Amino acid sequence: MKFDVALAIWVVVAVLGVTIDGGECKIVQFIFGDSLSDVGNNMYLSRSLAQASLPWYGIDFGNGLPNGRFTNGRTVADIIGDNTGLPRPPAFLSPSLTEDLILENGVNYASGGGGILNETGGYFIQRLSLNKQIELFQGTQQMIISKIGKEKSDEFFKESQYVVALGSNDFINNYLMPVYSDSWKYNDQSFIDYLMETLEGQLRKLHSFGARKLMVFGLGPMGCIPLQRVLSTTGNCQEKTNKLAIAFNTAASKLLDNLSTKLVNASFKFGEAYDVVNDVISNPNKYGFDNADSPCCSFGQIRPALTCLPASTLCEDRSKYVFWDEYHPSDSANELIANELIKKFGFGRVNATNAPPASAAPSPVTASSPAIAPSPVG
Repeated sequence: MKFDVALAIWVVVAVLGVTIDGGECKIVQFIFGDSLSDVGNNMYLSRSLAQASLPWYGIDFGNGLPNGRFTNGRTVADIIGDNTGLPRPPAFLSPSLTEDLILENGVNYASGGGGILNETGGYFIQRLSLNKQIELFQGTQQMIISKIGKEKSDEFFKESQYVVALGSNDFINNYLMPVYSDSWKYNDQSFIDYLMETLEGQLRKLHSFGARKLMVFGLGPMGCIPLQRVLSTTGNCQEKTNKLAIAFNTAASKLLDNLSTKLVNASFKFGEAYDVVNDVISNPNKYGFDNADSPCCSFGQIRPALTCLPASTLCEDRSKYVFWDEYHPSDSANELIANELIKKFGFGRVNATNAPPASAAPSPVTASSPAIAPSPVG
């Protein structure tokens, strides 16, 4: 979990799929990511400690019940999809997932606490690493092959566009924590080299499975999330952490350029969004926010509060806070970030059909009694 704009950003572009009857093409999304894009997968990991299954998560989304999103409302991917005519892809682990739903809406594999490395987020007990998400994607391919046959399935997946948005957990919930061996086995540069070597193998694997159009989103200023600030001696952003994000972005950009030239028919691109998110955090008043350094949902002066719980206190006006909890941006911040990304990357409307209605903007009043979501399974 964390404010890896990577994925908030991260999950911006989508997957181009063809209809099974050979009709008009439709764009759908296939998302690989972490808590910034998780739409419910972790709710079905019953032993996972990385959960958004209790109030007040989801208070400003739909019926106000927790839905697996690690924020009060929508993710960046939700908002970009809504504004560009893209359907919202369901969580892979959702019991309601079917082949028809995949062909119509794509799939979201994102998992809170997941990272590029298998060892990242280990203290969450259960989470889906990028390797595991790719393994689940292989399962998706088999489902579609059984549904429409190999020839049409190959066409569907080769014409798809893939989004990969992970990385910040590999720092915040791995390298920067002494409990993980990676924190003392590597220095800054060798750890980033390790990440790039691992990511390259994962992207090559996706290419071997048919991925041809793919975007990897970079990290945002993860040293400025409330958790990092409260752990510093000054309450300011931790510049070392931000420098790691910048170094990761530089290395990832070079990796994507290299793969795009070497792999057959590959159009692999890097989505840089550090500057967009950094400006929102550095100049909150410019964008209509009052607070960019502390979470809306907290235990008052007890910091850090690692998650939002029914006993937590909510800020008076959720639309004025950049951060929802210690790690993740609020619905209002996600909306601002999504709109800035749409402008920066030139995302246009991709489907003629209407997008699903966007969730209502957060209410400025504090909620009353929390609603309890159904218990996770599995």
